[in-house]
Amino acid sequence: MEDTNQHNDKKAHWYNRFMYRLLKYLLWGIFKVWNRITVEGAENIPAGACVWAPNHRSYIDTPLQSCIPRRLRFMGKDSMWENWFFGWLFTTIGCFPVSRGSADRAALVTALGVLENGNDPVVAFPEGERKDGPRIFPLFDGAAYLAAKTQVPIVPVGIGGTAKAMPRGSKFLYPKRIHVIIGKPMPPPPLNEKGRLSRNDVRATTETLREEIQVLFDQAQVVCGDPNVYEPGSEPDSRVPEE
Repeated sequence: MEDTNQHNDKKAHWYNRFMYRLLKYLLWGIFKVWNRITVEGAENIPAGACVWAPNHRSYIDTPLQSCIPRRLRFMGKDSMWENWFFGWLFTTIGCFPVSRGSADRAALVTALGVLENGNDPVVAFPEGERKDGPRIFPLFDGAAYLAAKTQVPIVPVGIGGTAKAMPRGSKFLYPKRIHVIIGKPMPPPPLNEKGRLSRNDVRATTETLREEIQVLFDQAQVVCGDPNVYEPGSEPDSRVPEE
């Protein structure tokens, strides 16, 4: 009988893995030489599937995940598929599109299939889109939801230096240092005895994830020589971002 998870995840065969590996080492070499990228906490990467949850300050946050010693799967903003070549490329290496700021059902089904397959981490930027500034503000619940539905851990990740390496509006990659810190895996929100999710548990996990990412982001920025400085009154509130 056909594996239903493989059926949902149509981009898991050898050709896509080969293309992913080829691009991975090409990008890793560029970031290593040009941005002196370093990774801390690789020992925290789980052996199986997980939800990979980094902060997001630059367009290069996605390709620089090539420095991670695992094959990662990505949800990408649907507008990235408007160019036929990049659409083909992203699909070939295992990316799948989501509508920005919404819970795209087809993308969630694909992500759940990848996680249930038990091998590859799925990258879910919990801020929803690229943000500016040192604060990690309230996150979307998508990362916690995926982890809860599949009962896999969530890995918080802090990426420092990318806002200077490729700032908003820039089309050039500057030779600024980048540092990535991989945090300890967090347990998923529990399911009740009927196998259902508690909205409060999902929200509580999301808030804990926000706090963890903030700590890692701050530490990564220090390593890059550009510590986060908070403006008075910039403290995040507890409101859930609107979808």
